[in-house]
Amino acid sequence: RHLYNSAGQLSVGRVLDRDGDVLSWADEDGSRRYYDGETVRKATLHAVGDAEGKIGTGALVAFADQLSGYNLITGAYSLQGTGNDLYLTLDARYNYIAYNALNGRKGAVGVYNYKTGEILCMVSTPTFDPANPPVIEEGDEQYDGVYINRFLSGTFVPGSVFKTVTLAAAIENIPDLFERTWTCTGSTQAGEGTVTCPYAHGEMDIYGALASSCNGVFAQLAVELGPEEMTAYAEKAGLTSSYQVSGISTAKGRFDLSDATVNDQGWAGVGQYSDAVNPCALMVYMGAIANGGRAAGPQLVLRTENSLGWNLSPYFKHNTGRLIEADTAELLADMMARNVTENYGASRFPNMDICAKSGTAEVGGGKAPNAWFAGFLRGEDTPYAFVVLVENGGSGADAAGSV
Repeated sequence: RHLYNSAGQLSVGRVLDRDGDVLSWADEDGSRRYYDGETVRKATLHAVGDAEGKIGTGALVAFADQLSGYNLITGAYSLQGTGNDLYLTLDARYNYIAYNALNGRKGAVGVYNYKTGEILCMVSTPTFDPANPPVIEEGDEQYDGVYINRFLSGTFVPGSVFKTVTLAAAIENIPDLFERTWTCTGSTQAGEGTVTCPYAHGEMDIYGALASSCNGVFAQLAVELGPEEMTAYAEKAGLTSSYQVSGISTAKGRFDLSDATVNDQGWAGVGQYSDAVNPCALMVYMGAIANGGRAAGPQLVLRTENSLGWNLSPYFKHNTGRLIEADTAELLADMMARNVTENYGASRFPNMDICAKSGTAEVGGGKAPNAWFAGFLRGEDTPYAFVVLVENGGSGADAAGSV
């Protein structure tokens, strides 16, 4: 009873952001309380959690043991009976900004420090106000998947952001890649079918193919590389495995060419077919490209303090394995920077050395494509990788790039 009140709500421990802003606490009767501002409450819902515990990735569920002060020696007993303070790596202000930028659309935004692993921003929408939870009826489109943290637990068709993987494989396995040119007429034969582009891109080299995101070129490269090579690079990039984010498992992505035709292989190389990626995993891959092939593993818990101010869970950085070769990463980063200057517009991102790739992922069913924008900032003072997903948002560069 000193851990949970009669309503089944965790009645001990505070959840704070990295700056010490209190996002959730228990009042004297053990009821859960939340930050004063409604927008911040909505923006941090999937990080903090709801009082009923329906959001499994929220701190109130995922880190209940740390909040309660449970340990193997004394169990849940404590002299104070107030639990611990749990500091998240997040900055509530960044979540507030990202939530407003999504502007009511479904999706996810993530930003993390690829040197330290600290996730600074993690927003998933749709969301709701945990201080005033709505009655959600079955099939209510407004709250479709509201209890799922899309950033950690969702997988989505990646579209052209996956071309960064295909390009990495091509750089390392096609010796004359940078001497080749292609002519895009808007339709390219791949096996017994075609791979189409929104319009004819004309003649281009590999730099132009990435900048214009030509499906035809990347489909041809994927077919030439073959299913085994493509699968190996998707796995190496960490897009088919799961990360442990302070103990929370991310969803595994999918890249399966076991029953694929040649045409399917082409579409898989441009991020379609049955491809699916997790936003968090894609963000970490972007961090690895920025950081010479490896990145810090993502973390959500900064520290846990007891009532005496002792840090009971100091933050320890850990790195990923090698997700991309160092030389390839450096070359790919330069090409992604060129994407911004030649295609997306550097003026949209003032005072940033930004490297990015957009994605417009067809999802079928008459729905608008999923919009992606993923990349990173370079520089010692700005070691940040990011991912933006706007479900059914349309153009990746426009919808997600604007977020």
